[in-house]
Amino acid sequence: MSTTYVVITILAAAWVGFSAASIFFRAKWVVEPLVEYGVPRAWWSWLGTAKAAGAAGLLVGLFVPVIGVLAGIGLVLYFTGAVVTVARARSYSHIPFPLLYLAPVVVSMALGFAA
Repeated sequence: MSTTYVVITILAAAWVGFSAASIFFRAKWVVEPLVEYGVPRAWWSWLGTAKAAGAAGLLVGLFVPVIGVLAGIGLVLYFTGAVVTVARARSYSHIPFPLLYLAPVVVSMALGFAA
């Protein structure tokens, strides 16, 4: 396990965890776009929970690799779905935002597979 992999994984988990907390605390910059995209309010807690579980899974994956792989796959699917949701809402200028969360997860997974 390389130092780079550990650092990127911890940073990715922190970044995704921050995103989860932003939903849980109903941060204005997060919930306003969700309303704009047509995401039902009833889903918000579930979406935050999915992100929090993914972030925790990335960290656990440092010790139990299969958990990290499953968490990474789940987060890739989650943020891919977020890109699709933003595109369907025709908010094309917002597409980079879910990609900013997706990128470190993908890098972490790639580094994990390379090790």
